[in-house]
Amino acid sequence: MNYVLIIHEVEDYQIWKTIFDNAAAIRKQGGEKSYQLLKYQQNANKIVHFSSWTSLEDAKTFFESPELIRIRIEAGVKAPEFIYLEMLEEGTL
Repeated sequence: MNYVLIIHEVEDYQIWKTIFDNAAAIRKQGGEKSYQLLKYQQNANKIVHFSSWTSLEDAKTFFESPELIRIRIEAGVKAPEFIYLEMLEEGTL
């Protein structure tokens, strides 16, 4: 399984979330399979986006595309950090 962890601050969560939701079709087309959104406890505009992807190459191509760079600017994303991850092990306790 391939994952991407993105940590970023947004100018306004509600504006960002509307744009994020509107981009669901292009995210799916780009290879995103599932996602989770988390926020920092003390800062509702600091977002963690954790998602699974068809491949890390698909994810990198998607996140580095000019279209997505434009969407991030429109959504008020500040300095996103992308961490590309591969599954080593999974378990439940």
